[in-house]
Amino acid sequence: MKMLCAVALAALTSCGYHVEGHGDPLPKAVKTIAIMPFGNVTTRYQLARLLPEDIAREFLSRTRYAVVSDPARADAVLTGAIVNFSAYPTTFDVATGRATAVLAVATVQLTLTNRADGALLFSRPGAEFRERYEISEDAQKYFDESGPAMIRVSRDIARSVVSAILENF
Repeated sequence: MKMLCAVALAALTSCGYHVEGHGDPLPKAVKTIAIMPFGNVTTRYQLARLLPEDIAREFLSRTRYAVVSDPARADAVLTGAIVNFSAYPTTFDVATGRATAVLAVATVQLTLTNRADGALLFSRPGAEFRERYEISEDAQKYFDESGPAMIRVSRDIARSVVSAILENF
């Protein structure tokens, strides 16, 4: 029995798993990051306005990096753009034919560069993010959920971006 426990313990401790998020793929000299206003080629202005602030909030709450507004004072500069946004009805009310759920899809282009030498530290030329939201079936109680959905999409993108930069995926 003791031998079985020892074998099981050895197998569990040498399984190759490791905790993610503890690596630091950015150069040691990077201590400050400037997050530039996002470009936007879509008609959805809200997402491009929210993303820089949400990404900055994620960096400040999850990392040791300081976020600065002036790229000339930053060690690294994050630039981005919303390159596509679409919203598709996914569920319909059978009685009225009205949409009751929508899938919002945003495609974002991101680049993090080292300001000192221009080296590319991180790039996602076509990262796609999705958010599903409900639409009230009752026309009297209708509430446009697209605004809150954009807030959720922005926060999701911010979490994913910071995670990807930290884990170097």
